[in-house]
Amino acid sequence: MRLALRPAALRGRLPPALPGAPRRGLRVPRAARKIAENARKCLASLKRENPRLEPTLAIIQARNDPLVQEINKNFAEEVGLRVIHICLPEDSSKDEIVNEILRLNEDPNVQGLALDLPESSYSSKVLNAVKPEKDVDGLSDVNLGRLVRGDASDCLVSPTACAVMELLEDLDGKMVLLVGADGALGASLHCLLQRRGATTASCQWKSRELQNKLHHADVVVVGSTKPDDVPVSWIKPGTTIINCSRDLLSEKHSYGQQNSHAAENAVCSLAVAMRMQNVVKNTERWIQSQQFRNWDLRCLTLQPLSPVPSDIEISRAQSPKAVNVLAKEIGLLTDEIEIYGQTKAKVRLSLLERLRDQPDGKYVLVAGITPTPLGEGKSTVTIGLVQALTAHLNINSFACLRQPSQGPTFGVKGGAAGGGYAQVIPMEEFNLHLTGDIHAITAANNLLAAAIDARILHESTQSDKALYNRLVPVVNGVRGFSPIQFARLRRLGINKTDPGTLTEEEISKFVRLDIDPSTITWQRVVDTNDRFLRKITVGQANTEKGFVRQAQFDIAVASEIMAILALTNSLEDMKERLGKMVVANDKKGEPVTAEDLGVTGALAVLMKDAIKPTLMQTLEGTPVFVHAGPFANIAHGNSSVLADKIALKLVGEKGFVVTEAGFGADIGMEKFFNIKCRASGLVPSVVVLVATVRALKMHGGGPNVTAGAPLKKEYTEENLQLVADGCCNLQKQIQITQLFGVPVVVALNVFKTDSPAEVDLVCEIAKQSGAFDAVPCNHWSDGGRGAVKLAQAVEKAANQENSFKYLYSLELPIVEKIRIIAQKVYGAQDIELSPAAQSQIDRYTRQGFGNLPICMAKTHLSLSHQPERKGVPTGFILPITDVRASIGAGFIYPLVGTMSTMPGLPTRPCFYDIDLDPVTEQVKGLF
Repeated sequence: MRLALRPAALRGRLPPALPGAPRRGLRVPRAARKIAENARKCLASLKRENPRLEPTLAIIQARNDPLVQEINKNFAEEVGLRVIHICLPEDSSKDEIVNEILRLNEDPNVQGLALDLPESSYSSKVLNAVKPEKDVDGLSDVNLGRLVRGDASDCLVSPTACAVMELLEDLDGKMVLLVGADGALGASLHCLLQRRGATTASCQWKSRELQNKLHHADVVVVGSTKPDDVPVSWIKPGTTIINCSRDLLSEKHSYGQQNSHAAENAVCSLAVAMRMQNVVKNTERWIQSQQFRNWDLRCLTLQPLSPVPSDIEISRAQSPKAVNVLAKEIGLLTDEIEIYGQTKAKVRLSLLERLRDQPDGKYVLVAGITPTPLGEGKSTVTIGLVQALTAHLNINSFACLRQPSQGPTFGVKGGAAGGGYAQVIPMEEFNLHLTGDIHAITAANNLLAAAIDARILHESTQSDKALYNRLVPVVNGVRGFSPIQFARLRRLGINKTDPGTLTEEEISKFVRLDIDPSTITWQRVVDTNDRFLRKITVGQANTEKGFVRQAQFDIAVASEIMAILALTNSLEDMKERLGKMVVANDKKGEPVTAEDLGVTGALAVLMKDAIKPTLMQTLEGTPVFVHAGPFANIAHGNSSVLADKIALKLVGEKGFVVTEAGFGADIGMEKFFNIKCRASGLVPSVVVLVATVRALKMHGGGPNVTAGAPLKKEYTEENLQLVADGCCNLQKQIQITQLFGVPVVVALNVFKTDSPAEVDLVCEIAKQSGAFDAVPCNHWSDGGRGAVKLAQAVEKAANQENSFKYLYSLELPIVEKIRIIAQKVYGAQDIELSPAAQSQIDRYTRQGFGNLPICMAKTHLSLSHQPERKGVPTGFILPITDVRASIGAGFIYPLVGTMSTMPGLPTRPCFYDIDLDPVTEQVKGLF
């Protein structure tokens, strides 16, 4: 911004009007006072509504000009703004200036950014480095373009140009000549003057046409220093002269006009006042930008084919929107996303603070009946439902899904992006690596595992003194505890800060965890189905000095860190949970935690990006969050609390967030209600219970369904009796849902082999059994259009009275909570605890963990513990073989029967069909 400044402007906070100055069409500095006062009142009102608000104007100055600093400071104080001057050397390069601009662009506390540079530094590169929304001097191409288009309400206009316009009246039909006014200032003046009815022309001081143009001009606006060889006599008498050049500070030049100094002073005062006014406008816009925004979503068109192509062919045939475009459409700010490629972005948790006062939308859970090994399409229903809600009913909706594990993707089940015309795209990016969250979990998990074994080794081979010297070393002559060591000292009751003051007994307590190797429950993980890692021996190298023990690998998504990621509410909460993870007991039977090992901070560092949900989209361009991926049979089987909370804010009060619970309602849904809802405090509005004719026939006595094998004819031909008999499982799952007081809508996922009579029979039985509604769905073949009736039913059900309640009180003993789940949910007659399970329950109760919820680790293929028992088994005794604790995640998990936490590969895994085209780099064979 090139300001016209005079020493007179520095007398007092705001420059006074010049007495005796002729006005002839001009308004004098009183106007600057008025602008500043209005800005002050506006800002005071904003501060009353936003007490923590402290708007700041940053000025990058690369020339020695204390007058500019002082006048900006005085006006800012008058208005109530904070001004910071970043003073760079006068010979700073453009790159150095740009680097400073980029830094201030990302500073959330800076609402306005202005430049006061040498003339040679005002290049396009420098001016356009300033974010348009912070460009209070209106110099960027974006703001100039908006001004030229007439979008004055959506741009920031040069304060100097506005000051000139404020001083000029009755311009209609006048000739205005701009002399030496180039660049952004000249462009702004031309645009503003012409809109006021003036005819404009430009000229340089050295132009041959200058004398002629000056003679015909009614108004002359001077933008640069007048050369001495241009006589004042060229200007006709009575011409109004507005001087915007920088030579005003030295007052070297006079234009021979009685009113020119008054105009010069007015330009100076008005320009600075208007700069402050722009900062206040920017602050108001910033506040408005922080509020909930109505969606402006452009959905993608689907043209379903018949027969339906493969999932990857469908995914590849659609062109997804750029993820930054999608983010803007749903009201995310540019600084709230971290883009990964073209179609994925992490969303920062700061959004929750920005929208903390925004009411949540409706919360929908998709669960299912007891599935076949093939799965019954809960993910597909979830995607089809949100496509129907948003692309076809114009209702804001968000799908929240789990990230798939590489184990099933390359094993038997394949990916988890949905299927057919209801899937997340690009499906290969969804199913492979995504944004690296599972890799981060693997790294964090295995760092902790390494820390456990290393600590046991070092304690067994060193004295207390040697351990202390290594754990609390002297660095640069100073010995001090680290913050995490202070936390351990406090837990031990040692209130000392000087390492030199600990007694020998205190040193021994501090350095020795005395881990009992036989009680270690923390295992290493890998995200691959590898049956040969189910039992291993570690420590066989000579360097481990005979410390050998049996251990195992779990699949990465079974790690407690995955469960923590899914249940945490904030970065601080995650760090606290990571520290609480119990990895073993010491030789006195007391728990040893990650905090005791001093690794909590490092784990949090590894997880700092994984905690942010990943934004993707459906085939119809509606938003999806993919975050966390715990299995439902060996963990709690739900996507993250954080993804749900962010989505509930983004959809608005009338919108819907649809999330999915793993496997049947007896597994994933029960844990969703009793564990996830307790952790989040959220209350579900409706449950969508997914069923298929295929699964119901299996529960009615049909032959076994085996992954990879063709279906028997009972599943491909109409058989109403099998369907009717199998509906007992559907009825039981409806009853389980009703235990929690939430309305249930049955979604029948229709296959091409299902007959109309079978579909009608299932829907009729479901409604007779207490479902709010039961709807056939064809989203797999038709996309969102095939789930519109389901979406309408869900919308109606969500408006029903909701009497949500938990199944059990946390105050009950662990055994009683297990029994309630076994009897009320699974239908067991009773439970049977092994001696090991009873011993563990006694230990956890004694250690103070008895008030945690229960996460049953049980087969998903039956309501009982026996996978072959279909339908609704009764009269069985549920065997509890072991009980473990995920203290950081916040639950106790009993093992029912024989449960493996490491899947194996079948004879013919999926990877036989997966390939990469070396020319196009396209992935083939994923499903």
